Amino acid sequence: MGGLVYFSSASGNTARFVARLGLPAGRIPISPKGAMPAPALPYVLICPTYADGAGRGAVPKQVIRFLNDPDRRAGLRGVIATGNRNFGATYALAGRVISDKCNIPVLYRFELAGTDLDIARIRAGLEKFWGTECLTMA
Repeated sequence: MGGLVYFSSASGNTARFVARLGLPAGRIPISPKGAMPAPALPYVLICPTYADGAGRGAVPKQVIRFLNDPDRRAGLRGVIATGNRNFGATYALAGRVISDKCNIPVLYRFELAGTDLDIARIRAGLEKFWGTECLTMA
């Protein structure tokens, strides 16, 4: 199975979600001065959305910094996006932006800190995804 990397702001919604997943994960630091995690390769990124009304700024700057490193970006296999449905068209927009820029699939979207159903679906989905990934990486 591959790894997980995530970003969570001070609100902690994404961090709480990842803790509930119960899977090993590296955290992209909130502080721009923080050391970036060295992800287990390959990995899936879990990223919240912070867009303005026009969709600008959807991907947090720390995530952009993380993905700007070619070695870290090379291991990215998929993205799970989170957001708030109150923001309509920009809900989970960071996932679509990262997917388009890095040519990887959006595997799942969930709202805020997620639900128990989201946890179950993501665990099952990752298990299936990594099983498929192993079969296709020969």
